[in-house]
Amino acid sequence: MDALNDIFGTTAKALELRSKRMEMISSNIANADVAGYKAKDIDFKKMMAKEMHGSINPTHNRHLGGVADEKLNYIYRVPVNPSDNGNTVEMNYEQAQFGRESTRYAATLQFLESRVGGLRRALRGE
Repeated sequence: MDALNDIFGTTAKALELRSKRMEMISSNIANADVAGYKAKDIDFKKMMAKEMHGSINPTHNRHLGGVADEKLNYIYRVPVNPSDNGNTVEMNYEQAQFGRESTRYAATLQFLESRVGGLRRALRGE
């Protein structure tokens, strides 16, 4: 994992966390009509800070690190307009969050692709 960290830095971790966050927001949107469903999210900055300080301990020395679901600290949203059935999903807010996060994901992916392109050029001797 150290070799990958040296090459890609924290970009790979950021991409994985952004993917997890998009999954969570998608789950919120999918459960918008479920009575009693609580909308949840993660604090990206806080989780990224944990990742940068090596909070995940792999179970084997050859395992690659990952973002384990049990390590995610969920944030439950407090709705501005609560529904009668106890559901805390607000569609407009969730859709806006998904749009923002997908843009951030694309930017992180583009940065990672540029890093890989640079490595490829270095290996070719360009």
